[in-house]
Amino acid sequence: MAQIDRPFRPRHRRFGLRSTRTVAVASALVIALTSCSSGGHPGKRHAKPAPAWRTDPHSIAALGDSITVGFDACTLLSDCPQVSWATGTDPKVDSLARRLVKRPSTHSWNFARTGALMSDLPDQFTKAVDHRPELVTVLIGANDACRRDVAAMTPKAAFQADFARSMTYLRRALPRTQVYVAAVPDLLRLWSEGRKNPLGKQVWKLGICGSMLRDPDDLTKAAQDRRAKVQEQVRAYNSALAEVCGKDPLCRFDQSVFDYRFTGRQLSTWDWFHPGTNGQKQLAAMAFRTITQARP
Repeated sequence: MAQIDRPFRPRHRRFGLRSTRTVAVASALVIALTSCSSGGHPGKRHAKPAPAWRTDPHSIAALGDSITVGFDACTLLSDCPQVSWATGTDPKVDSLARRLVKRPSTHSWNFARTGALMSDLPDQFTKAVDHRPELVTVLIGANDACRRDVAAMTPKAAFQADFARSMTYLRRALPRTQVYVAAVPDLLRLWSEGRKNPLGKQVWKLGICGSMLRDPDDLTKAAQDRRAKVQEQVRAYNSALAEVCGKDPLCRFDQSVFDYRFTGRQLSTWDWFHPGTNGQKQLAAMAFRTITQARP
């Protein structure tokens, strides 16, 4: 029988397959090394740098409660915005607006309201956004702790939720606006300093901050425990403010407002509760230091 020729099969076939695999592996290795050398990972985008904090904002909107509108700082039972630590015009206070804004009469706004609670802050943010400020200041929370009794204080969860909602709204509306958040002041120190003045204690009997200031000379364990609960709530509020603010690169929380060791010299001589002109001046100085620091 005739011999049938077998089809030709290259002897180097396996070698060719191995070469292809080797080239593929080497290519993948080169891509990986190139990606690593550039500081990234394959398939991942580089994170955008956080926006830089500007130490010279050109406009300010102030939000908060009676402290920021200067209540009882000039006259009895009246707002006195001219001595506000944030937007006041009185040179004795030297407010943030006077220090930072070239034209404070047209580029600073005060939306704080006497008696405001944290639940009122979202509405104040709405008003501020309309003016597109470069800096928003927030000092609020004392009224949430200063209730008729301990049971009426705003729960921390509700306090934090309202602040977080306010910040979310602001950030969506004005992505580049900076926020300065002052801590809630030390109410226990307010009691210990204010009670040194006999007239002040008489004024407190009218119902000012009952949860902390009621019966200021009562040193029983029950009274001390009541004041300790209020102080604990203030600390919880400040923790909430710091937590929410800390998640935003354009927000700075100022613990020094709570830590400040004020005396009767910084209190209003009308009620020994609100800051007087000297107290407003100290608040302005603390805020200015925090805002103009290159790094917090």
